Amino acid sequence: MASSITVNGKAHSVEAAADTPLLYILRNDLELNGAKYGCGFAQCGACTVVIDGKPVRSCVTPLSTVGGKSITTIEGLSAGGAAHALQKAFIAEQAAQCGYCANGMIMTAKTLLDKNPHPTEAQIRKALAANYCRCGTHNRIVRAIQRAAKETA
Repeated sequence: MASSITVNGKAHSVEAAADTPLLYILRNDLELNGAKYGCGFAQCGACTVVIDGKPVRSCVTPLSTVGGKSITTIEGLSAGGAAHALQKAFIAEQAAQCGYCANGMIMTAKTLLDKNPHPTEAQIRKALAANYCRCGTHNRIVRAIQRAAKETA
């Protein structure tokens, strides 16, 4: 079945069953590999994308629910090839040790900063509470988000 979706500002037609997880479409059909398969149960956050301004776990989001919505992946954060402030801050703070969680952390942080450009540390930690990092770089991740908030202010 053909479905139309808009990812990173571009319209795409994909052939897939309506219940196919968005993550599979992004990675396998559109070759956008920033979102990672972590747990498959929406528990870890590695697959997070932004849909209509909200962080969404793409591993459990069926294709049938995203038609007519704006989907942004981490690849869509770059403007003209320049890294987004959050991406730059993650690099500067060395916040991505293995990098597996970085996509989810950055995409979740993006929605936080879009709503609240000057979050407190407590607000950052609360926003990221459902995103997991096994490497233990949480403090660096928080600093990276604080840095990005200052640089985009």
